[in-house]
Amino acid sequence: MLTVHHLENSRSQRVLWLLEELALPYRVVHHKRDPKALLAPEALRAVHPLGKAPVLVDEGQALAESGAILEYLVERYDTGHALSPPQEPAMAEERLLYRYWMHYAEGSAMPPMLLTLVLRRIRNAPMPFFARPIARAIVDRTLAGFVSPQVKLHLDWMEQALDGGGWFAGERFTAADIQMSFPIEAAAVRADLRDYPNLRGFLERIHARPAYQRALEQGGPFSVAIG
Repeated sequence: MLTVHHLENSRSQRVLWLLEELALPYRVVHHKRDPKALLAPEALRAVHPLGKAPVLVDEGQALAESGAILEYLVERYDTGHALSPPQEPAMAEERLLYRYWMHYAEGSAMPPMLLTLVLRRIRNAPMPFFARPIARAIVDRTLAGFVSPQVKLHLDWMEQALDGGGWFAGERFTAADIQMSFPIEAAAVRADLRDYPNLRGFLERIHARPAYQRALEQGGPFSVAIG
């Protein structure tokens, strides 16, 4: 049976969701964050040297990185291509879009979201009173001059990609939408989506999927406010 080492409020929720969509049997090993540092526990280092989640164990082989895990599961178990485009033709539009969004999610969309989180934490961190105005001024200028414009750039791009009410790789739901869920969930917490009806609609549609809801039952309450 497949085993998922799952960290609360993390990218590993996507792995549980894909497993539910594929109707594969699996077991979950739950790990909790350090209550102060909000980092993964040291116990995860026994599973993978980086000590991070998710980690999938299949036939004794440990696989890390959520995108790589999703691609592995689809390539090995989605033989009917219910959640992925066929391998051929390689230049088919659905396949090109699918590959792009699978890598865009973490390679381009998440870094500005993560920077927003880190900078806001720095702004609100305890520090000597004389350092506080300097630190906050640096954070505010960085957010206004670089990070926030980058967030808007990517939100605009994702909104445009969903024009017409489809999914990221085309008219049907695929694993690329599971991969893209995390940056959009993060955007809903760290940015303002009032001007992005397509992104809001995307979240409503994925939250309504039975497999998404079953994954929450397996993984526990989910929020990207801290991860």
